[in-house]
Amino acid sequence: MEKYFDASYIWNAIPLLLPFLKVTFLVAGSSIVLGIFFGLLLAAAKLSSMKVLQKMANLYTTIMRCTPSIVLLFLVYYGVPALAENIGLNLHAIETAFFVVVTFTLQFAAIMSEVIRSSYLAINKGQFEAAVSVGLTPFQAYRRIIFPQALVIALPNFGNAMIALLQEGALAYTIGLIDIVGKANLIIASNINAHALEIYIALAIVYWVLSIVIEKFFAMLEKFFGKGKRTLETT
Repeated sequence: MEKYFDASYIWNAIPLLLPFLKVTFLVAGSSIVLGIFFGLLLAAAKLSSMKVLQKMANLYTTIMRCTPSIVLLFLVYYGVPALAENIGLNLHAIETAFFVVVTFTLQFAAIMSEVIRSSYLAINKGQFEAAVSVGLTPFQAYRRIIFPQALVIALPNFGNAMIALLQEGALAYTIGLIDIVGKANLIIASNINAHALEIYIALAIVYWVLSIVIEKFFAMLEKFFGKGKRTLETT
């Protein structure tokens, strides 16, 4: 009689899952890069003096925060092609990964807008004024004074957002993307749902390692970039 739980399935599954990390990284990496770009635009709108831009950016962030990831994924995957058909566009042939990237870019942009906005506001405005008064241009003041300090403040939240995005990206298998989670479900299906627990444990191990590596990496970055700040504080 076959054992109900067999640990060998865990170690046998990991080599089968790892090649599909490239799909997970591609989707997550694209969402992060695009999310940072749009997050900067949203943060600029929130910090602008125009009330209309502020309200629109804050409304967008609120909507994204209140929409579950899986609901937004279904809205983008099924809703966008349906709307496109009304104007004569056929988007059904587009790769599934495209809709996944769009979904998580929208969410990550909302998160990053708050990270960037709060990091910028944490810097004393007097530092910008002092930098300009000694001859620096506004651009130089931001690049040399404001941005480095804001970066150190933003790093922990940015790292947490990356880990959250990586984990939320596991939902992509629900619309047919064969990433690491999709591959895990294919393995389980090929086993006629036998030893699903072991396969999911193997999947969890991969995500645990990735999350720990990202956390340690950002801790190192924070320590490295924080050296200059601590030096200034002690002088």
